[in-house]
Amino acid sequence: MWLENKYMSKHILIVDDDVSITEILEFNLKSEGYEVETAVSAEEALKKELDNFDLILLDVMMGGMSGFKMAEKIRIEGVLTPIIFLTAKDTENDMLTGFSVGGDDYIAKPFSIKEVSARVKAVLKRTEKDEKKDSDENQLVHDNFVFDFNMKELTVNDEKIPLTKTEFELLTLLARHPEKMLSRKNIIDQLWTDTPYVTERTVDVHITRIRKKLGNYASVISNKIGYGYRFDIEELHNILNQ
Repeated sequence: MWLENKYMSKHILIVDDDVSITEILEFNLKSEGYEVETAVSAEEALKKELDNFDLILLDVMMGGMSGFKMAEKIRIEGVLTPIIFLTAKDTENDMLTGFSVGGDDYIAKPFSIKEVSARVKAVLKRTEKDEKKDSDENQLVHDNFVFDFNMKELTVNDEKIPLTKTEFELLTLLARHPEKMLSRKNIIDQLWTDTPYVTERTVDVHITRIRKKLGNYASVISNKIGYGYRFDIEELHNILNQ
């Protein structure tokens, strides 16, 4: 039966060692029109071409390699496919750990199928919105910082900086408004509209990761206590003139 669903071409990978959960998720997501594959371990998932998926639903607590470890590994390797973590842990620190290793969303077990469906659609919608926005411009350039929206890459001094999707979106948001200090709330409202539990600490975690990857250019992301963050053009010029 033909399903009139704008997400039906989206390809989702479910990674969970609980077969009953993977079967339930697979059945329901397929019924909504998604293409779905499953893996019962991180090790099995890593054998797949992960760049070919539009989204990964990844369990945290698995035998062998954990979901957090898998996410960290594939982000280091440059795989930017959005990740939604599935886990029995639901403390703020656990959520922040998920974001710190490159996750895009976080669903605590037990969960309802409706909740999973809503989160999946929210992440895919955000991806499509960002792609549409970026299609109107190919590049954003600030001196030696080049944001390539076709390739979803940042290069600094012709060297690629391996940013995750969320990190790229966050740094791009700041770089598009270099004259403006963006509050954490403003950033959350623009990047995590459909993820209500995201806190200001989540923004700080992502900023810390971005600064670490920028190395000697970390200070181009400036902050003012009580206000927020901005892409500091003056600081970039200072670094280049040293």
